[in-house]
Amino acid sequence: MVEKCSLQPGGGGCVKSGDTTMRDRSIRGRENQVDQEQAWLDRARDGSKEAFSRLVEAYQTPVYNLAYRMLGNRGEAEEAAQETFLRAYTQLHRYNPAFKFSTWMLSIASNHCIDILRKRRITWLSLDEPLPGEYAPQLSSNRPDPERATEDAETERQVRALLDELQPDYRAAVILRYWYELPYDEIASAMDTTVSAVKSRLFRARKMLAVAAQEAGLAVAESV
Repeated sequence: MVEKCSLQPGGGGCVKSGDTTMRDRSIRGRENQVDQEQAWLDRARDGSKEAFSRLVEAYQTPVYNLAYRMLGNRGEAEEAAQETFLRAYTQLHRYNPAFKFSTWMLSIASNHCIDILRKRRITWLSLDEPLPGEYAPQLSSNRPDPERATEDAETERQVRALLDELQPDYRAAVILRYWYELPYDEIASAMDTTVSAVKSRLFRARKMLAVAAQEAGLAVAESV
């Protein structure tokens, strides 16, 4: 059996019909998901609790994860997630369809967590992994290789401790950018600020992490 293929404009080569079919199905799947979400939104805004429960099911994991990374406590994260959905339900009339619904949900969650953190005098945050992405400090060691495994575990603990030093606004920007990979404009919308302010917070957060790492005796190679 000979697979059919089509030549792409501009010398893009041959694309097999099977590949095209899979891509088309993927696109249709995403479109159907968006359409389904919009249908739930429309019904929820008309007062359907069942439709809103569908939205809760769709977003309960990312909302809880954000709250946990912000607060570092499972019980508080669960309460914060519940409060987030309660606020979303009572404020559906304020949702602007020009922005992604997921961004709106994360904005409610992050702002609520920031309020909680601001009321604390001492906060502790436990994260499962070091800060990823282009602004993550690159931690290195000059000690012999046999000690590397122990050092790596200690390094991760130290990086989590460094993140504890960030003030709530900076921490929220870091999490939205590097864990949820939101673009600057969506972070700005979520945090009710400007794109330049978001970039400034991320830049300052990187500098603060670098300084704190050096004070802790960690070798830091900053990316530009």
